[in-house]
Amino acid sequence: MPRTQTPEPPPVAPFRRFPDTPPGRRIGPPPAAAPTIRAATIPGRTPSVPTIIAPPLDIAAPPRPLPGRVVGIDPGLNVTGYAVVEPGGRSGGGRVAEAGVIRPGKADAGMGARLAVLYDGIVEILEAYPPVALALEQVHSHWKHPRTAILMAHARGVIVLAAAKRGVPVVGYAASKIKKNLTGSGNAPKDQMQHAVRMELGLEQLPEPHDVADACAVALCHYQLVRYGAGSRPA
Repeated sequence: MPRTQTPEPPPVAPFRRFPDTPPGRRIGPPPAAAPTIRAATIPGRTPSVPTIIAPPLDIAAPPRPLPGRVVGIDPGLNVTGYAVVEPGGRSGGGRVAEAGVIRPGKADAGMGARLAVLYDGIVEILEAYPPVALALEQVHSHWKHPRTAILMAHARGVIVLAAAKRGVPVVGYAASKIKKNLTGSGNAPKDQMQHAVRMELGLEQLPEPHDVADACAVALCHYQLVRYGAGSRPA
């Protein structure tokens, strides 16, 4: 009798291991493409989430932090600026590997959804550019605007959480210390800070928007203080 061939089951469509890039993220070089893996269903069971079977070769060890690399964050619920500063540039004074903004969304999107977008964006940056530290401006508020400080604390909290989950130390600096370190004056205006950041990092243009400039400033402040032996404070 002629032998009949058992038809092969149709291939299962692969899916991405990681979620898509959060909306509003503006980045430089795109991160490496996430590996694709196959979903398998266990016989006799219909799971709501497919069981993941990943070949060992598809799983890469997390990259080690680059010595001296600092991620600076200017937190905000509408716009969060970030900057990755690492050794290089003029006489090792630091260079920008990447800088940009994360836009968590408008207020009508809901607090939880906006914080989730912010958290995912910070995680993506820390995974793409593993740092030795994450630098933030210390919390400051005015007695006339307590709500602003409370909302800022929400954004700051998820940033600190994202760093802690990856073992990245978080350090904080007062705004006056950042300004004094870069310009010599603790009361320097924003345009003077932008020019100082451009000169120190050897940028062709002024860093914009100001959220990016502030992120560059706090990252550069920590980078220089560590390089020249000055101490830093926990955030």
